[in-house]
Amino acid sequence: MPVTVRGGRADRFMRRPRGYPTPMPSSEPSTAARPDDSSTLPHEPEKQESLLTVVVALVANALLAVAKTVAGVVTGSASMAAEAAHSWADTGNEVFLLIAERQGKKPRDASHPRGYGRATYVWSLVAAFGLFSAGAVVSMWHGVTELLKGEQGTPSYVTNYIVLAVALVLEGSSFFQASRQVHGESQRFGLHPLRFVDQTSNPTLRAVFFEDSAALVGILLAGAGIGLHQLTGNAIWDGIGSIAVGVLLAFVAAYLMRRNMQYLIGEGLTPDLRSRVVRRILEHPDIDRVTYLHVEFVGPRRLFVVAAVDLVGDDSEHALAMRLRGIEDQLEDEQLIEDAVLTLSRPDEVAIQP
Repeated sequence: MPVTVRGGRADRFMRRPRGYPTPMPSSEPSTAARPDDSSTLPHEPEKQESLLTVVVALVANALLAVAKTVAGVVTGSASMAAEAAHSWADTGNEVFLLIAERQGKKPRDASHPRGYGRATYVWSLVAAFGLFSAGAVVSMWHGVTELLKGEQGTPSYVTNYIVLAVALVLEGSSFFQASRQVHGESQRFGLHPLRFVDQTSNPTLRAVFFEDSAALVGILLAGAGIGLHQLTGNAIWDGIGSIAVGVLLAFVAAYLMRRNMQYLIGEGLTPDLRSRVVRRILEHPDIDRVTYLHVEFVGPRRLFVVAAVDLVGDDSEHALAMRLRGIEDQLEDEQLIEDAVLTLSRPDEVAIQP
């Protein structure tokens, strides 16, 4: 059985803050140095860019929500009303995402030794559900109602087209900011932008990117519904446009809810990132091999690492405890690692290969 040589995590946290070096026993002085940039773990940079992306989206959606609501009331267009519901849902979502950014960045404490990063996924999940309930359901309901009512007169097409053109510009600006961040970070990891935004541990970036993408497609669907109504004189196309917007929002909301739930229940790492974590641990001169590894995200760009390791040398239990805690501190200096827990391997356990 592995030998446990540590106290409780809360007690350990109270004894020292994160990053504060634990003295190493004099009989085994540590020669570990912080690895250079080529050997450190990759991480998504800690910037204010995600916050800027959310703020830009919030301002754009709030302006559009008001404009589309006025246009929907004046023209009576079902597609425009659906777009108004879409923008109001997105506006509320951006507020939730701002809360997510704020809550997730709170520093860890004794009651939360792995930080508050998971709060980001909780609030992002709430935002995704809001997109479904306030956006998708309302849009589909309004479209069905419009179909049942039948012909209701001729709407002001020019007003609708002007509002949709303005919406295209504002949503395009918000999407440009989100897309710029996605492309910049995806290049650092050598991933296709769509693959990166699906795999990123940053839920606010993923939410804004897909919501803005859906907004642009929704504008085209609404414009198509209004245009076909004008060309054919049949209001059924306006109702179909509203339903199409709702179906689009339901698909995006379901996807975002599923991804946030996966991170909340313990999202697994990609094989490449898992291998990098193993290599980082093995780079420490006091570690000979790793026989067990559990890694999960506890927030955007934050990992919780549990590992069973075999240390170099043959120390007493007290010296081993000091060495393990010192190694944990050094691992936690990595920006990606929020918390590291190490224990000793059994002699008969097979080493994990990076």
